[in-house]
Amino acid sequence: MNSPNNDLSNRLISLVQELLGAGALLPQPFPLEQQLSDLGISSLKMVNLMLSVETAFDIMIPQAEITPENFHSVATIRALVERTLKAKPAP
Repeated sequence: MNSPNNDLSNRLISLVQELLGAGALLPQPFPLEQQLSDLGISSLKMVNLMLSVETAFDIMIPQAEITPENFHSVATIRALVERTLKAKPAP
């Protein structure tokens, strides 16, 4: 059974793959700690990734959290999403 961490990572990997396009050759297994710019994510694609993450997880990333460090890798984005989800008020 997949853990919530794996599910979250898999969803983020899917978002990265969508941004890079069908022709992108990504290492398997996906390197969660690898810098996304090394995989071909430009600064413009990084903005699109941030917007995709907000939409996919129904969150609003606080302005103070929109930093290069938080969008360094899938692992750092996963930690950001987890923090943001925990801070989100219940409906």
